[in-house]
Amino acid sequence: MQFDLVLVIIIASAAAIISFGLGWFINSKIGMNSIEIAKEKAKKIIEEAEKESKHLKREKLLEVKDEWLKKKQEFDNEVNTKKQKLQYHEKQLETREENLEKKYDLVNQKEKANKELEKSIHHQKDDIEKKNLELTRLIAEQNIRLEKTAGLTSEEAKKMLMENMINKAKTDASQMIKEIHDQAKLDAKKEAHRIIIQAIQRTAVDHSVESTVSVVQIQNDEMKGRIIGREGRNIRSFEAATGVDVIVDDTPEAVILSAFDQFRREVARISLERLIADGRIHPARIEEVVAKVQDELDEEILKEGENTLIQLGLHGVHSELVKHIGKMKYRSSYGQNLLQHSIEVAYLTGIMAAELGFDTTLAKKSGLMHDIGKTIDKNVEGPHALLGYELTKKYNEHPIVVNAVGSHHEDIEMEHPIAALVQAADAISGARPGARREPLESYVKRLENLENLAKSFEGVAKTYAIQAGREVRVVVEPDKIDDVVADRLSYEIAQKIQEEMEYPGQIKVIVIREVRKIQYAK
Repeated sequence: MQFDLVLVIIIASAAAIISFGLGWFINSKIGMNSIEIAKEKAKKIIEEAEKESKHLKREKLLEVKDEWLKKKQEFDNEVNTKKQKLQYHEKQLETREENLEKKYDLVNQKEKANKELEKSIHHQKDDIEKKNLELTRLIAEQNIRLEKTAGLTSEEAKKMLMENMINKAKTDASQMIKEIHDQAKLDAKKEAHRIIIQAIQRTAVDHSVESTVSVVQIQNDEMKGRIIGREGRNIRSFEAATGVDVIVDDTPEAVILSAFDQFRREVARISLERLIADGRIHPARIEEVVAKVQDELDEEILKEGENTLIQLGLHGVHSELVKHIGKMKYRSSYGQNLLQHSIEVAYLTGIMAAELGFDTTLAKKSGLMHDIGKTIDKNVEGPHALLGYELTKKYNEHPIVVNAVGSHHEDIEMEHPIAALVQAADAISGARPGARREPLESYVKRLENLENLAKSFEGVAKTYAIQAGREVRVVVEPDKIDDVVADRLSYEIAQKIQEEMEYPGQIKVIVIREVRKIQYAK
């Protein structure tokens, strides 16, 4: 048993030794083959590296050669350019030298000519001096003869001649001054007419004539009872809240609001329309709606003022003055809407100022604010021009604007020509036909006075005032007035109207002389 175990161990050991030897032999063989293969690979790599290095060397040599050729070409080009510049400068120098030589020759020729001219002038000077001496001797002899003949010394004759010349010069100067003055007056009048006419033509705005009542339409007459309320409490509350008179009469489907204050009348109109649309009409609701409408109109007034300034291209106006400008929308002057009138005056003043070379911005601002005093509370006493003067001065407006506002009715002295332009533009705007209303009595009286004044001249048969008093037609007796006298009569009537009557704008006088010759064929 032990023998078998030993035998197994020996066999195992021999097998291990044989396996180890066999493995070592195989490894040694494989290793030798790997070394040979590695040597072959290394040899190939070295050969390829040598080939590549030779190729790179050849490429680098070519690149260096190309760079050298390029640099050489650039250098040659630069050398050629410099050579060309040098040749150009050499040609210029040669040309300048030739020009200098020509100028030198020309200067020499001029010097010779000047010397000859100096000699000629010297001879002429000698001749003139000799002639002057001879002339002085002859003048002296002549003066002696004249003094003997006239019986006057030379000093007396000079004095008399000077006096005569001075008197003649004064007369001529006076005549010239008169002609210049007359021409200047004529030109100034023509220019003023041209500027005013151009301004009027370029500012053709519509006039809106305001009334003192507003009409509110209602759906049916049953609404009138609700407006009046029980025992009239609604209508009394409405009149107390708005300050207007509410007239509920037999006019179908209409209620009339009457008030001179346009702002109050507008508040009342909008408030009544809203109350009718809402249907709830009682004193508390009336006060609520009226207060809300007043706040909305106050905001609208500010927007209206801002829009007006934008329309005229003005800026830098104090916010309080903007509110007063907006209030003009709800003010009127002789039936003419105050805001429209002020905008028109602003345009007219700006156009005339541009023609005369003044500041158009200040001119427009002065025209726009000239009646701003009319928007102040009616409880404040004083002329509207002075009220506007104090208001614009309070909010630091330009001194020219302040003065124009205060002086457009001559309450204070005008300090700048723009003030006179505002006054003229105000008169133009208010004098247009239909711009303003006047009471019927004064209108009729003015027409009667116009007809009577024209009829007071001898030879006048009939007179007719037409076109709202803007024109008067005078029919004369043909046997007493001829064509020449008719022309003079029209001038005299126009002069008398201008002297004795007050009227807006101008009045056209037409004298009509009609001659009729009648025969009958029997």
